[in-house]
Amino acid sequence: MRLEGGADDFKQIKGVGPKMEGMLNGMGFYHFDQVAAWSDQEVAWVDANLEGFKGRVSRDNWVEQAKVLAEGGETEFSKRVGDGGVY
Repeated sequence: MRLEGGADDFKQIKGVGPKMEGMLNGMGFYHFDQVAAWSDQEVAWVDANLEGFKGRVSRDNWVEQAKVLAEGGETEFSKRVGDGGVY
């Protein structure tokens, strides 16, 4: 789900908190469809370049979560975020 005129809320992806969201934005990623389209090589690059969080993309299956969210769906985690149960 794209926010009106802004970035998607990456904190709806399990494994992404406020700090991680800032790091992703700093790498030029702002939308679920961008993450959903990552190739294996891009996943490996992001995994390797998330300082202090190496391997998080693969461990938490961000690409699969982002695909669901980009299509307007919800994951169990994003429902909890939406209900205010996470942040």
